[in-house]
This record gives sequence, structure tokens and C-alpha cells, in this order.
Amino acid sequence: MVIDATNLILGRLATYAAKKALEGEKIDIVNSEKAVIVGKKEDILKKYKQRRERGDPHHGPFFPIQSDRIVRRTIRGMLPYKQAKGREAFENVRCYKGVPSKFKDKKLETIKSAKLSDEIVKYLKIERISKFLGGK
Repeated sequence: MVIDATNLILGRLATYAAKKALEGEKIDIVNSEKAVIVGKKEDILKKYKQRRERGDPHHGPFFPIQSDRIVRRTIRGMLPYKQAKGREAFENVRCYKGVPSKFKDKKLETIKSAKLSDEIVKYLKIERISKFLGGK
């Protein structure tokens, strides 16, 4: 299953992907930098900066700054990744920036329940969060 994350709400996308991965499906998420988080800009950036700076640089916890890895980490949080079934499910999840050439000709799916509605005006793209944290 190939999911296009453009204008999809990250939490809803992550729960959907985690559930499908636990069922045994392989999940590929493209355009992960275009997923969004709903809320006030200042609050979102403060929360992610605090997550990044938490802990010790040598011992963790380690939090990613690249947009595709932020999405993958969010999905991991919705899986029981410390158990065998969660680890197996997490191995089936791949996130990509943009659309790789192997997915150019495939049909990209979208999730209707995770779509960003026109009524929501306060949101931030993962790409912006990544740049704020120092990623690309």
C-alpha cells in the first residue's frame, strides 16, 4: 500500500498506518514532508524543540530532525514496538521524502478520514518543523 501524505493530519495517518502494519501489510508513505500537524505554530514548535533537546546526546532518547523520520517515529509511537509483533509491524513501514522513482507509476492512495479540511486554519507542515529543528 502506497499512501500520499500530502495534506494529511499526521496523527490520523499514523494510526491508520500502524493498524495496517499490525495486520501484516507493507506500508510506504510518500511526500511525508507534506503531512501536517494541527494547532498553534508556537505550541507545535515548542513541543518538538523540547522533544529534541530532552535527554543526553550520548544516551538518548534520540529524536529525529528529518521530516520522513519524524513521520516514521510518530507511527512507531502507535505500535507496541518493544514486543515482537510491534517490531515486525514497524519493519513493514517505510517513509520517503517526495515520490521515489519506484512509486511514480503506482496508484497513490489517500485517507479520507485524515484529510485536512478547509475549516482548519492553524496547522504546520512537517517540512517546516524539520527545518526549525535543523534538518533538511
